[in-house]
Amino acid sequence: MALRKSDEPAIPSTDLLSGRLRPLLTLLADGEVHSGASLGEVLGVSRAAVWKQLQKLEALGLRVESEKGRGYRLCDGLDLLDERAIRAQVSGLATPLLSELQVFDQVDSTNARMLAALDAGAGHGGVLLAEQQTAGRGRRGRTWQSPFASGISISIGWRFSGGVQQLEGLSLAVGVALARALARFDVPDVRLKWPNDVWCRGRKLAGVLLELSGDLTDRCAVVIGIGLNIRLPAAAAEAIGQPWIDLAEVRPGISRNALVAAMLDELLPLLATYPESGFSAWREAWQALDQFADAEVCLQSAQQRWCGIERGVDRSGALLLEIDGECRAFHGGEISLRPAGSDTP
Repeated sequence: MALRKSDEPAIPSTDLLSGRLRPLLTLLADGEVHSGASLGEVLGVSRAAVWKQLQKLEALGLRVESEKGRGYRLCDGLDLLDERAIRAQVSGLATPLLSELQVFDQVDSTNARMLAALDAGAGHGGVLLAEQQTAGRGRRGRTWQSPFASGISISIGWRFSGGVQQLEGLSLAVGVALARALARFDVPDVRLKWPNDVWCRGRKLAGVLLELSGDLTDRCAVVIGIGLNIRLPAAAAEAIGQPWIDLAEVRPGISRNALVAAMLDELLPLLATYPESGFSAWREAWQALDQFADAEVCLQSAQQRWCGIERGVDRSGALLLEIDGECRAFHGGEISLRPAGSDTP
């Protein structure tokens, strides 16, 4: 597949923070105390202007402490995403497949931005990351909690020829690729939940949302959106309506930039080869990580509910549910899987 040409329109680049806070965030990211005078000198602004910028950081949910006579520090520091650091660590087959990489401080939705880019003729092989989404979304109209610099919110754009049929099972293959990226950092107990969640120790660590555009019978485009929890603040955790986990609990200290690079190493070659390989090449790996293999589960749609024993997936990625001794195949879409006896999605 051809990469995006330089004369094609780029991914929309309007950052809701206009990039003004990034220099201050970079200075405070080390978690050390910095005087107002030193911050103003580096930024080329007055101490009063520094104070105003610090107030904006607190509006983002970041805790800034003031130490009398010394200065200011950002509590717990920050591990900021950095385009150059990510590019430097992308390797192997992924490097020539990455056409564009952008990091924003704040956007409405990385998926929405990437869909707009694809509709405008750009976006193929493009990657968009945001420190925070104000309107991040998951499956079935749910919102995705995205506190500033607390996780990885990433969208990848890709174009395919031949219609949407060849993309069956893609969300499951993406889950396998994410599990392999996490394995590079020895993240323990990673499992997959049909059709698009990554779990760790029985709780949700990451979610995948695929969105399509174009002619679904011919040339189409897909956006692979991923949200992964790194270190969620307590205030955000209260708004999550299901069991969750973050990497800080099981494997603290992983560089977000290194993890993004590992994700791209796995995901970009997957997208480039998927039309030829299909899900059948990924089925065995997915089933080896199946969180609910041979367990009693219930499938829930908007109006129906089916309960039985989960028996893995078929060659297209459809879930196989044994009901009264007979296996039935269920495709993704608006169906969710829940452990038997649980009301939690």
